[in-house]
Amino acid sequence: METRLRMKKKQTGKMDADILVGGQAVIEGVMMRTPRAVAIAVRQPDGGIAVMKERAPRWTDRFPVLKWPVIRGTAILIQSLILGIRALNWSAEVAMAAEEGDKKEAAEGKSQEDAAPARPKENRWLLIGSLVFSLAAGVALFVLVPYWLSALITKAAFPAVAQTDVVHENWLFFNLVDGAIRVVFFLAYILAISLMKDIRRVFQYHGAEHKVVHVWEAKEPIAVASARPKSTLHPRCGTSFLLYVMAVSIVVFTLFKFDWWVLKVASRVVLLPLVAGISYELVRLSARFPGNPFCRVLIAPGLLLQRITTKPPDDAMLEVSVRALQEALVLEDEIQAESGGKPTAA
Repeated sequence: METRLRMKKKQTGKMDADILVGGQAVIEGVMMRTPRAVAIAVRQPDGGIAVMKERAPRWTDRFPVLKWPVIRGTAILIQSLILGIRALNWSAEVAMAAEEGDKKEAAEGKSQEDAAPARPKENRWLLIGSLVFSLAAGVALFVLVPYWLSALITKAAFPAVAQTDVVHENWLFFNLVDGAIRVVFFLAYILAISLMKDIRRVFQYHGAEHKVVHVWEAKEPIAVASARPKSTLHPRCGTSFLLYVMAVSIVVFTLFKFDWWVLKVASRVVLLPLVAGISYELVRLSARFPGNPFCRVLIAPGLLLQRITTKPPDDAMLEVSVRALQEALVLEDEIQAESGGKPTAA
């Protein structure tokens, strides 16, 4: 049975629900996040929905300096990455537990619709290892390999005396080629994984997440019926953010010019926080003014790419996404009540 959340108005006529809500698709489910809470809902083979929710205060609230423009983008990105990996790990645990079967719970007649499987004590080292491996793989695929290929292409395009640093002398050309290669690698990666059956289901849950976020932003009842006609595309999607990162990196990397090749390579890693921060501000700007012609141009490539990374979900997937947002909002209300704030949902 679906629970519908009502959004209360302030005396100004604006909604208390004007808070930023975002999410992420996980294995057979969706993670939804409000400013201070996160909830994950995962569909189980028996049709039930396993739910895990926890408080997740924003780093920007705990450390005011992280609220500064550009800096906040990096902080939000790192925290989102950590929460995302934890959510994926938990959804994988639920899927594995469901496949093995929980005979003890079945014998006791417990409902799996409202109760999540017992969560084992989280292995922090495993989480850290996953994060480090992901970052290392990303640096190798989208920094080191493109740099090497770009250097080869630049040297081939501009034959020069051996003592001349061809890359340094043709810095703009090199960075344009480097950026183009990274975009090609990224698109090839997305297209390749989209052919996998399991990933296609993740993309369907991605679409379900977007639809439900649209419902929230439209201030409509949070229910499957409300989400069904909504678009699977959203300007604040992480897919769009990655495209911004690749475009902004071309400009940033071109502005910082170094002589030594080691510094050239290292700068591409060291400058990533700056690139991410600027990209985040562009995403915020374009999402805030979607009707602006300039912002529409910024948004267009990301929305086009989302036609690959999001797929139309079925009602069962929408139900999971709805449940995730409902649970996150309930916890957000509890946190707001404790701090003396007004409720977001009732």
